[in-house]
Amino acid sequence: MAEVRVAAAQFFSGTDPVANLALCERYVRDAAARGAELVVLPENANRVRDHASRQECWERSEDLDGPFVTGLRAVAADLGVHIAAGVDLRGEAPAVHIASVLIGPDGAVIGVHHKHVLWDYEYTLFEPGDHPYEVFDTALGRIGLLLCADGIVPDTPRALGLLGAQILCNSLNSRGPDEFRVHVPLRAMENRVFHVAANTVGGPELEWPWMGGSQVVAPDGTRLADAGEAEPGIAVADIDPALAGDKRMPGVADLFAWRRPDLYGALTAPLDAVPAAAMYGPAPADMPPRPLPTAVMQVSWFRSTEWTVLRALGQIAHAGRRGARLGVLPELFCFAPGEVEADPAAAAKVSARILDRLSAACADAGVWLAVNLVETVPGEHGDRLYSTVHLIDDAGGVVHRYRKTHLTDADRAWASAGDELSVADTPIGRIGFMVGEEVWAPEAARALALNGAELIVHPTTWTSPEAMHVAATERTEENRVHLVSVNRLDSPAELGSQVLRADDFVPGQPIAVMRYPTGYWTRPGFEEQLLLELDLRESNDKMMGHHLDPLAKRHPALYGMFTAGA
Repeated sequence: MAEVRVAAAQFFSGTDPVANLALCERYVRDAAARGAELVVLPENANRVRDHASRQECWERSEDLDGPFVTGLRAVAADLGVHIAAGVDLRGEAPAVHIASVLIGPDGAVIGVHHKHVLWDYEYTLFEPGDHPYEVFDTALGRIGLLLCADGIVPDTPRALGLLGAQILCNSLNSRGPDEFRVHVPLRAMENRVFHVAANTVGGPELEWPWMGGSQVVAPDGTRLADAGEAEPGIAVADIDPALAGDKRMPGVADLFAWRRPDLYGALTAPLDAVPAAAMYGPAPADMPPRPLPTAVMQVSWFRSTEWTVLRALGQIAHAGRRGARLGVLPELFCFAPGEVEADPAAAAKVSARILDRLSAACADAGVWLAVNLVETVPGEHGDRLYSTVHLIDDAGGVVHRYRKTHLTDADRAWASAGDELSVADTPIGRIGFMVGEEVWAPEAARALALNGAELIVHPTTWTSPEAMHVAATERTEENRVHLVSVNRLDSPAELGSQVLRADDFVPGQPIAVMRYPTGYWTRPGFEEQLLLELDLRESNDKMMGHHLDPLAKRHPALYGMFTAGA
């Protein structure tokens, strides 16, 4: 397959569809003059949404064979280019679907996608789509279509990736800064596909202007081109769609091969059949605050094993004196880099001794602790070793174990994969678990949230800034669950630990506050303890706005590809 030049245009469509069609044509011609073979236009390129009612929305929207789409088809045929454009399309009155229309270089409509997940107010004017996902074979490569809020949750991009999409064409109408910084790059990275995203920019509203940020992102997250966040413009880049066939994230794993479809049953279960069904919507008005004082214990191997363990014991005692109820230690905290891989059996024996000492310290301090160690489990065909998070209660008992389920390339040299994405239902809350690079598996955090987790503990070793600022941030935002990521002192990314709050939705929030979870950080490279009071009530408020619940607005009947081959 040859290299393809693609373009993402950003502008503001006003109230006149005829003028808007001319505006679209101008941008498509500009892109084609620069050699683009695929041009992505923003959502509702046909008309700004100033509708007062569903009926008015229907009257002002387009038909697939109407003048706006017909005009785009003529432009595509004249220039010999592909166009993906966001158009609000009429259904049976008064239903209107937010649609992406893919047009071929001969002017024919190749395919249409009706937006599955709507952004907040859109639920008052439009009907969400419920058609099965499709990926369209074109002369440029395999193209998947999505629109804006389809990409602020993981399901639609993942479905398209699993169906073989090489290029995601994303038409947006977003006022949130999280699209440019989080959603668009992450959906490329976690699915290892190219992502061409075109957003509206500017507009007459001063308080919440449309954010622009149109961009072309490579499968590894490299931003190949962007149009900025302030002015109309166009981003043009050359891509090789064949590169999307390689699903390996260097230093981590093949992000499709490491998936565990056998563990993703919650993702395809009916909406009302998962534990999280009791958490949909806003938190009950009579639910009191449920504070959980949580200590980030940023201490990991330094000088020697014994020195490190003594530091951890001191952290536990200190946390108890400060009133912490839960502490979290980093990934394989007591081992030097490479030590476990060099002699995993010896690491398991050391882990058992350390676990006993940590348990005694928890009993003395009256603190719960999540700690990741090497575990030996005897089996019929010999011992198996796991990277295991042990949850120790405040009496010193191990009450739950999570064995890492998504193994990296390095893990596979010594570890077996666990067989459960588990949530521990405890007196201090419902706790889920991830380890290290599992933050790159969207199904893991999604399954934990659907299984009722109010907090996810995440012992980790950050290997890149994106793991922290993009992947981990998204896991909280898309699931509305607290995430406590505790990092090693010697992590390659030279970052600190991070705690993200689920945050209640409060009417009147600025969009940036609404869509970015509140974060807390420690400094990198040396021992710290950060004590935060996380209110578990917030994880029982699943609203991202007045109308959007990112768990309840899913379409599990369409997600069969998530569990295929289980």
